[in-house]
Amino acid sequence: MAHINRRFIDKHWFVFIIRGILAGCFGLMALFGVMDDFEMVISVVAIFLLLMGIVDSVSALYASVKKHCWINSVIDALVDIVAAMGLLFFAKNNIVAGLIIIAIYTIVSGMIDIFHGFLSTVDPTDRFIRVLAGVLGCVMGVVIINAGNFEISTFMRFFGAYMLIVGVTSMIYSVHNRAQNIEDMIARSEAAKKRKKSVKKSVKKVAKKKK
Repeated sequence: MAHINRRFIDKHWFVFIIRGILAGCFGLMALFGVMDDFEMVISVVAIFLLLMGIVDSVSALYASVKKHCWINSVIDALVDIVAAMGLLFFAKNNIVAGLIIIAIYTIVSGMIDIFHGFLSTVDPTDRFIRVLAGVLGCVMGVVIINAGNFEISTFMRFFGAYMLIVGVTSMIYSVHNRAQNIEDMIARSEAAKKRKKSVKKSVKKVAKKKK
């Protein structure tokens, strides 16, 4: 069975599904939709990031109730929300500011994924998925920040491609994490049954000795 380092689990597996769906839908829209108006682009990205921030905030509340590593979800939520607010307040009429905020968000998100990849699990599949998404995020962020001479739709496609990657890797991660949780529950159940049998045997032995 794959071993999960539960001290660093930051989200319930279902949160990754929601994040994956959001990121995937936005990625497809950015890649194949028509986004030539800069103000519209900023509004759409900001709304998307706010939705991601809300999902991560709910995840943080869930994690705080379960008392395991809620701070990771808080960091994710803050990054999403701060980036969204930055776009709404500073980049509405400033394409350079918009590029910088989106690029920084992409790089920071990538670095967080790499961080989580090395600390959230000892399972090689989970680690590979998170680190791969993180490295691609850093690369895409560098590309976006150097995309000043591109059209709006071009750099949005770079960001959309990254979000599509995030969506796919999040879905894969959630399915794999769910499988790990099921394996873990089965293992715990079997261990509990063995303990009960062991206790029953011990009680019987004591009872026989008393007789």
